[in-house]
Amino acid sequence: MNSYGRFFRVTSFGESHGYGIGCVVDGCPSGLALSREDIQVELDKRRPGQSPTASERREEDRVEVLSGVFEGRTTGTPISLLIRNVDVDSSKYEALKNTPRPGHADYTWRMKFGWVDLRGGGRASGRETASRVAAGAVAKKLLSKYGIEVVAYSKEIAGIKAEGFKADNPGKLRKLIDSSPVKAPARGEDMLEAILAAKQEKDSVGGIIEAVAFGVPPGLGEPVFDKLDADIAKALLSIPSVKGVEFGAGFGFSRMRGSEANDAFILRDGRVQTETNRCGGFLGGISNGMQLVVRAAVKPTSSIGKKQASVDLEKMKETVLEVGGRHDPCIVPRAVPVVEAMLSIVLADHSLVSGLIPRKL
Repeated sequence: MNSYGRFFRVTSFGESHGYGIGCVVDGCPSGLALSREDIQVELDKRRPGQSPTASERREEDRVEVLSGVFEGRTTGTPISLLIRNVDVDSSKYEALKNTPRPGHADYTWRMKFGWVDLRGGGRASGRETASRVAAGAVAKKLLSKYGIEVVAYSKEIAGIKAEGFKADNPGKLRKLIDSSPVKAPARGEDMLEAILAAKQEKDSVGGIIEAVAFGVPPGLGEPVFDKLDADIAKALLSIPSVKGVEFGAGFGFSRMRGSEANDAFILRDGRVQTETNRCGGFLGGISNGMQLVVRAAVKPTSSIGKKQASVDLEKMKETVLEVGGRHDPCIVPRAVPVVEAMLSIVLADHSLVSGLIPRKL
């Protein structure tokens, strides 16, 4: 479906080459200070056309706040946000309307819905994620009032890992990321070189995005089917190109013994904490007061310039295609703010469910 959340509910709409895209955020408490600039600063982080690693599509992604805010504060009614599509070129997609692109949702959407808008991937395009970032900006503003901050970054691109930094201070981490061309706290230049090499070869690369949530109190999560980590996993896996999610030590747990995996409890400044954080901030699907650490695996961009095998669905004949248009040789840097947004949306929703954040500020 096109909506997510229970108390903090987000509905996104629009297609890649349609009139525009946007979202409706329902359930945000009244009285939250919120401006158009609060939302725009987040959208600018994922806007295309800003670097050699991104699509050449020139979209300003200027957000319009249509409802739900009066004199700089939320009213508790639905917040409607619109982002118009400006730089649209659908010419390359006419030749592909009967030939599904490998790695894309062209074939599966056609099989499910029959008649679909395939221009630029339509509703399945990464363009849709701008709506999530806009909604995430509202969630981030709400969470900040309660000392919760989410920071995501490129942990790995093309097998090159960001190493030698500490993810224990959101301010310092944010500075490292903002100064990087690929939103990596370390080895950003090496990652950029690998992306440009793939682009030169008409190919693409993937990577891993890590997100850390600071200031999350213990007690968020609704077992057994609405565990906090389970909802986060669903939210991140709904992002186009995300093919895997792990928390803390993640799949590394499968190679440990219990004595290695368990986080011992300690007292620190009079508070119960864990000595290590292999669990990533979750126990039994409930936050334990430590930093939440989650990683999302992002596949290489499916649209590449190399020739690929496909099938002409009208003639039912095998064929070869070359994908034209404007595409990212690596989607990871522009997906960083999307991961940040989706994690923030889940945390805002669970904070309202648990009563950490009141319905009326």
